[in-house]
Amino acid sequence: MKLILLFGPQAVGKMTIGHELEKITSLKLLHNHMTIDMLHPLFGFGTETWRLSTIFREEIFKSVANSNLEGMIFTYVWAFDMAEDWDFVKKTQSIFETAGGEVYFVELEADVGERLQRNKSSHRLEHKPTKRNVVESELELIKTMDKHRLNSLPEEMQEKNYIRIDNTHQDAETVACWIKDYFDL
Repeated sequence: MKLILLFGPQAVGKMTIGHELEKITSLKLLHNHMTIDMLHPLFGFGTETWRLSTIFREEIFKSVANSNLEGMIFTYVWAFDMAEDWDFVKKTQSIFETAGGEVYFVELEADVGERLQRNKSSHRLEHKPTKRNVVESELELIKTMDKHRLNSLPEEMQEKNYIRIDNTHQDAETVACWIKDYFDL
């Protein structure tokens, strides 16, 4: 059982790379907006959306960890300056490791100009309804970047199964192949 935690700032390419990685492995993708976009029509981006999304995700993780699936890919915007995000990651890691699984940490980074371009991509807009208001999404991307630290500091990630990739000038298919090869998936 494997969990690939694919994390980085908004519009860095997590979901797109996750889709490509799903094509070349037996792992299933749960991108973070699959739970968010389900709840947003009811609760907006309020507290209830985040609370329920966390519950749904944890239950999905438990079910996958105890299933016959080979594993999953999960995308996440990890605010490194927020203890609750660290707690969520540790709890998720524990769910899989307690069930005998392995967790692989894949951190993505890309420059802001590239991320702003990716924020408008047809693939992103097709799969993430709450991002279709591109102006609002772009403002949120910039605001979140200014408010939170969305990439780790050097030496901050101490996990044995960890890789950091600057995918500013790389296509998703290439990056997915790198991840597959690096971790021998």
